Amino acid sequence: MDYRLIWSPEAVDDIEAIGKYIARDSNHYAASVVQKIFETPQSLLNFPEQGRIVPELGDESIREIFVFQYRIIYKLMNYNICILTVIHGKRELSKDSL
Repeated sequence: MDYRLIWSPEAVDDIEAIGKYIARDSNHYAASVVQKIFETPQSLLNFPEQGRIVPELGDESIREIFVFQYRIIYKLMNYNICILTVIHGKRELSKDSL
């Protein structure tokens, strides 16, 4: 069965905020980073468990992949891959942010 990628509204909001922040210095770089963040999780459709288990949570169904310094955190649910949030690697992750 094929996997389906689902973006949570929170993750989309996170990416918009990242793009706006970067655009203060460079619109070109902001567009490039945002595009890469949206493209990278496509590889999960073939290899859903390629990301590492999020260390703060220790839940095998919640994993992360990295794009530049950003963590794309996702949850495996049956044949759905739900992108939960996108945060900067230096930010602390709490269960409340998921």
